[in-house]
Amino acid sequence: MRTLILSLAIATGLVLGAPAQAGGLHVNHEQCSFGTDYDVLVKPEGITFERQDGKPGSVFMHEGALRIDGRDVAVSAADASRLREYESQVRSLLPEVTSIAREGVDIGFDALTTVVASFADDPAERTRLTTELNEQHRQALTKIDSGLGHGEWRQHSVEDLMENQVGHAVESLVSTVTAKAVKAALSGDQSQVAALEARADSLDRTIDQQVDARADKLSERAEALCPRMARLDELQQQFEFRLKDGSRLALVDHQPEHDNEASAKTKPQTR
Repeated sequence: MRTLILSLAIATGLVLGAPAQAGGLHVNHEQCSFGTDYDVLVKPEGITFERQDGKPGSVFMHEGALRIDGRDVAVSAADASRLREYESQVRSLLPEVTSIAREGVDIGFDALTTVVASFADDPAERTRLTTELNEQHRQALTKIDSGLGHGEWRQHSVEDLMENQVGHAVESLVSTVTAKAVKAALSGDQSQVAALEARADSLDRTIDQQVDARADKLSERAEALCPRMARLDELQQQFEFRLKDGSRLALVDHQPEHDNEASAKTKPQTR
């Protein structure tokens, strides 16, 4: 019974967790950690960073020009060059972040589909659950394409998408599988329990073979973004202009590794 519940928890965690690791302009890995408190809007006419809390609340840049909270900011030729590179770096990140998010969603839904194939005995029930998962999968990818795919990186958008869009399908799946486990346990029929445990063991092996390798590759792709995020941090530390309070503009934040470890129990490693 314990193996069965653990297997289901692992598969469900993949669908809820994998996309969150690539859901916005955030990269966390044991070697680096970068993120932003801003929503990032990437459009042909320029890039806007905006947030509800904190100052500055809005930053716009395009072709070396800078506007902060609606006010044009005079910058040196060197800073104009840095701003152009900053904009170019953010634009180049967009397709890869979108692709990573899509792959995270695919991995998660494939894991849940594997659970359905393993535990839904009744053909009608299997068809219903599979159809529901396929529709939720389609809707999730559409949401990513209409958001990230159109240059809108909003805070927690993918996490919220997965929690809301997939919630019902996950609940149905959990209810179906756990009901089977509880029924088998209460029946006292050890052969039923053993059969479910055998399916759980098989599910573990299937996930290891089909899902873990893909998840590892996805992690490598996310890790590969670290140098590009580090470059953004380097550029903003080189800005010569200053904000009204005398500080440098910091759109991307770097979190030291030891802070990551200290906060690991209270927040996800990636956002």
